[in-house]
Amino acid sequence: MRIFVTGASGWIGSAVVPELIDAGHEVVGLARSDASAAALTAAGAEVVHGTVDDLDVLRAEAAASDGVIHLAFKHDIAFSGDFQGAAEADRRAVDTIGAALTGTDRPFVIASGVAGLAPGRVSTEQDMAINDGSPISIRVATAQAVLDLASQGVRSSVVRLAPTCHGDGDNGFMATLVATARAKGVSGYPGDGVNRWPAVHRLDAAHLFRLAVEKAPAGSVLHGVAEEGVALRDVAEVIGRHLDVPVTSVAPENAAEHFAWLAAFIGVDAPASNTLTRELLAWEPAHPGLLEDLDKGHYFQASTTTA
Repeated sequence: MRIFVTGASGWIGSAVVPELIDAGHEVVGLARSDASAAALTAAGAEVVHGTVDDLDVLRAEAAASDGVIHLAFKHDIAFSGDFQGAAEADRRAVDTIGAALTGTDRPFVIASGVAGLAPGRVSTEQDMAINDGSPISIRVATAQAVLDLASQGVRSSVVRLAPTCHGDGDNGFMATLVATARAKGVSGYPGDGVNRWPAVHRLDAAHLFRLAVEKAPAGSVLHGVAEEGVALRDVAEVIGRHLDVPVTSVAPENAAEHFAWLAAFIGVDAPASNTLTRELLAWEPAHPGLLEDLDKGHYFQASTTTA
């Protein structure tokens, strides 16, 4: 298959591209910079220059492909105060790609998330996020729009990823927790620390995206979750041991000062199941779990962490 991948040089995309190529697929990757283009070329992908705002490019490449995996998102503006703008740009991109694929029966796979689906209980692929009118609900509506394409001749699916997609080179939530512990001199966890975050190794996530584009039935909701839920206290203890700093509880009223932007997420209890996904696609995560990955040490090299 000739597969068009947006976000192809990103954290997940840079694992998806070789996963697809190794399976014999031809990959066309969207690149918004020369550095991204060089990385994609080195990985063996064909490069098309553009961004998610270049709707004519998205339309043309989707029409010329045998399938699309959409991973791009304007994280730079989303995390600098304009989440709504990033989400609206994402919706325009998805609608453009979806229109190009309508009636073709070709696959269209996008990335979404499991956090917030069913706080306090284990969410499943059958749970649907609630559109409450908030900016994040734009992304909820976007995922639903992709699923609705199943009735319009598109083999659409949504991969809801764990909030922690870990691995060597990660600069996301786990790297931020490590950097925070290093800066504060303590490894903190929220409250009693029993709240759980699902996790998945990025290479297992990449494998799931390949299976989805190859054979997920139209309208499928998939959970990119290898571990149902890892307690934040357990994470803090591994970090504290590696940095040789105390491990301590952080009270809710002090979370914003200690965890900064991560305070909005750190206390969420969001376990998620992968049972239906594994049964549907025979997906079997094979890479290290979160605590084992943390213990490998790469998160504690100063060059790989960021505040």
